[in-house]
Amino acid sequence: MATRCYAAATVVVSSRARAPRLSSSARSRGAWTTSGSYRRAAVRAMGASPSSPSPSGQAPGKVDNASLSDEELKKRLTKEQYYVTRQKGTERAFTGEYWNTKTPGVYHCVCCDTPLFESSTKFDSGTGWPSYYQPVGDNVKDKLDMSIFFMPRTESLCAVCDAHLGHVFDDGPPPTGKRYCINSASLKLKPQ
Repeated sequence: MATRCYAAATVVVSSRARAPRLSSSARSRGAWTTSGSYRRAAVRAMGASPSSPSPSGQAPGKVDNASLSDEELKKRLTKEQYYVTRQKGTERAFTGEYWNTKTPGVYHCVCCDTPLFESSTKFDSGTGWPSYYQPVGDNVKDKLDMSIFFMPRTESLCAVCDAHLGHVFDDGPPPTGKRYCINSASLKLKPQ
């Protein structure tokens, strides 16, 4: 079985199936025809409306942060930010800028400026990394991380630019029971 991601939809292709199956979120957006067969549809970036300008129609001087090259990101980010977000690194516990911050606001992706977590969902997990129980909308995606083969984990990524954020665990507080353990180096706080 193969999975292909197309911006806002995930298509799962099985060798036993004749037509691709879409994730439930893609089906709810009308990606299936009434006959049950798959139809191609224009895929919009998350949060974009049909009347939103395309990236090519951006205002002069405005940068599309989600499509920056690795070279541009190396120039723009600190060495630690690049190491964490692009090379899937981890900052040392209790050393990050936001591990103990109580400032109200929204935490954005340091690479593409997508809002990721609200400060109201932050809690003290005692781990030394900022921890949240819920991301903003669908702006954070999860992926199986087998980098330590005897300890499979779930990696958290920015859904827009694929920046490595940290990992998510099932030992968080209600209402979600999730603990998004995030590197400060992948975040930028915008105070309210």
